Amino acid sequence: MSSTSHDHPLPPPTVEEVSEGVFAYIQPDGSWWINNTGFLAGRRGVICVDACSTERRTRAFREAIGTVTDRPITTLVNTHHHGDHTFGNWLFPEATIVGHEGVREQILAEGVPTYRAAWSPEVEWGEMEVAPPFLTFTDRITLHSDDLRCEVRHVGHAAHTTNDSYVWIPERRLLFSGDLVFNGGTPFVLMGSVAGALDALDQLRALGAETVVPGHGAVCGPEAYDRVEGYLRFVQETAARGRAAGLSPLEAARETDLGEWGDLLDSERIVGNLHRAYAELDGQPPGAPIDLAAAVFDMITYNGGKPLSCLA
Repeated sequence: MSSTSHDHPLPPPTVEEVSEGVFAYIQPDGSWWINNTGFLAGRRGVICVDACSTERRTRAFREAIGTVTDRPITTLVNTHHHGDHTFGNWLFPEATIVGHEGVREQILAEGVPTYRAAWSPEVEWGEMEVAPPFLTFTDRITLHSDDLRCEVRHVGHAAHTTNDSYVWIPERRLLFSGDLVFNGGTPFVLMGSVAGALDALDQLRALGAETVVPGHGAVCGPEAYDRVEGYLRFVQETAARGRAAGLSPLEAARETDLGEWGDLLDSERIVGNLHRAYAELDGQPPGAPIDLAAAVFDMITYNGGKPLSCLA
């Protein structure tokens, strides 16, 4: 079983002006460790939303910003702690790094995580230095790009992770969702909560966004929420059937036809998601610690025993 349907080689990243002075940096194909970022180009400086996973990709992101503006990068917002959005933090030494206090805690706790070994050994991570946010918040913080108000809001509960935030620009009806939204890739909630991710989608819907820059995949509209929701409910239904039948998460995944979800990138995430769904069925609170190593091992097993593919 292949973990994704990559085309080789991957297309280059693109800079898309999604609103005046606001840019999405889209990295195809949006699979493991290939995320989206973005930036706001103001008269006095640049606000970035997330870094990239590897040194090469983060340096390319910085170069792309330089093709739009010569203003300094003053601020870097992390939407959550995962390395595809934070490993490149150290390459923004001039910027104030902003994130929920849980982002800082997780980055400091993990350091440079060893679980990277679960992915293809061909990944060129480059140099890595731990650089967590040093301006943190508990609920929300407001940034301004010139006169444009940007609200960075913590979801308030576990969802994709335990520390997800999104960047909402109300004047433009524009949302940087982080990994609360995957567009074309399999949603992943192993380190968060299935139920919490569904609640987060309701929170996003209430904003009334017209344009959404997802954590992975092409720029979209709020219609992308429906597909994420459909997949997460599929996970819950599969978990309920599997647990009732006495199956492990891996066994339940192997006996399940992914159906309409089989075309999503990185389909082996079904196993990790089922580990989380089983924990919730067992009464564990959203985001409670579970055996992540066992879940990742089961994803590799589901993938035919091969390391998970990554073209970052």
